[in-house]
Amino acid sequence: MPVKQLSTAKSRLRGAVADARHQELVLAMLRDTVTAIGACEQVADVMVVTDDPGVTAAMTKLGARVVPDPGGGLNAAMRFGADTVAGLSRPRAVLTGDLPALRPDELGAALLAAGPGRHFVADEAGSGTVLLAAAPGIPLAPHFGVGSAAAHAASGAAALPGGWPGLRQDVDTAADLRAVLILGPGDHTCRLLRDVGLTADCDASRMTAGRPR
Repeated sequence: MPVKQLSTAKSRLRGAVADARHQELVLAMLRDTVTAIGACEQVADVMVVTDDPGVTAAMTKLGARVVPDPGGGLNAAMRFGADTVAGLSRPRAVLTGDLPALRPDELGAALLAAGPGRHFVADEAGSGTVLLAAAPGIPLAPHFGVGSAAAHAASGAAALPGGWPGLRQDVDTAADLRAVLILGPGDHTCRLLRDVGLTADCDASRMTAGRPR
């Protein structure tokens, strides 16, 4: 999982909470995403590629392996973590770090559905990508960015059709954040949103099946 410097992350989400709390929100969503990934039975190791010291400290505390960003942008970071550090001999998957409603069982189902070759899961809007998986011996070949779902399909990756609402609901805008509140965010995001007064019943609305407490 690649993570930008918190100071520049999620610019389209600014305004969803007070600007002074924006970086806290980004980090809370990242923590919930990594917590869910780490609780998935199909995941052996969690790796985060970043140069942000705050992210490094938080991810290390959660048990993730952190490696420095090689530079060159998002896709270069993914290739470095998946193909160079983890290695082509292993099955690999990259996810975006803005999936605070992710449930471990959803991720497990998607990983089990990914067979030989490369597979991706499109976001709720259908145009972006939240997960890209590659089988052993197959380069990851990520094409994240605007229109990434179409780009991954054009590159030969197969779309996985499962519903998986928590996996598909990434958070780029305030509207996405409201959708996450309906699905039920993880503990870190829930506490932050309750603290800023965005919701008072976050815990009560959570879908807890398959999610660690």
